[in-house]
Amino acid sequence: MASRRSSRLASKIVANSTTVPATTLKAPSSKAPRKRKSDQITTDAEAPNIAPANPTTRKKRTIEPAVAIPTGPAEILPTEANRQTFLQDALKHLISVDARLKPLIEKHHCDIFSPEGLAETPDPWESLVSSIISQQVSGAAARSIKRRFIALFHSSATTDDPPFPTPAQVLALDTAALRTAGLSQRKAEYVHGLAAKFASGELSRTFLLSAPYDELVARLTAVRGLGLWSVEMFACFTLKRPDVCSLGDLGVQRGMAAFEGRDVARLKTSKKGKWKYMSEAEMQALAERFRPYRSIFMWYIWRAENVEVAALEGGSRKNKDKT
Repeated sequence: MASRRSSRLASKIVANSTTVPATTLKAPSSKAPRKRKSDQITTDAEAPNIAPANPTTRKKRTIEPAVAIPTGPAEILPTEANRQTFLQDALKHLISVDARLKPLIEKHHCDIFSPEGLAETPDPWESLVSSIISQQVSGAAARSIKRRFIALFHSSATTDDPPFPTPAQVLALDTAALRTAGLSQRKAEYVHGLAAKFASGELSRTFLLSAPYDELVARLTAVRGLGLWSVEMFACFTLKRPDVCSLGDLGVQRGMAAFEGRDVARLKTSKKGKWKYMSEAEMQALAERFRPYRSIFMWYIWRAENVEVAALEGGSRKNKDKT
């Protein structure tokens, strides 16, 4: 009885409808609805849309989520024209973004981006070799190995401050000879390979000083022995690139956590894993605010956690870019 009443009610609603003509209503089809062409996803490399013989074996296609692209100010490189005011402009920007940085800025002088620091003439080749030498050893050991490495190319009568060997000079020795300076077999291979990149022109001082940052990172991390952290430190301290932020650096992570008012001492013991102080997404979001001067922001964040910044300049921090 109830079903008859429902049928009569449905018929009455259809008959009285003024927005949908009764002739447009069709009984449900037993066939599955066909997909519209606009619903299908294809790529230029795909074959025409032909159904496979066995539909159950066709793999489902997935769409990767879109990645947000930072839209901050473009990188501003230090030049001879802006050298005298570069740091001053950067510090004004940092304080305007977050006034909590002002006490740190007043307490510490960021010498690497000062007029004197920017006036230094970097030697990218020597700096990258030093970075490889310094990996996984103490600062004292790295300095000793570097002295012996340089001595391989000079007689004992040479001045107390002999010049650093050129890539061509390094290539003239085999890895066995390089190992006598105290390098491991892998490090000797890395230095030899780096020398080949410079000798061939694939890497050059001009390229490293002027290339877009993303291109610089891609070119250098493709070299054996140079990981992302080493490249980031090289870009910041040697090339004086002002918009570097090493999210994988534990000192940066701790400094950011402390800057945000988190209990770093408690987090150190209560959490495990790489991102125990802050998540990578949180660090990224915080750092983005300080473009295009994230290197200077990072320098002050290290100071917030009393990181020995001098140890980072030669890439001597342990547990980075393992060989």
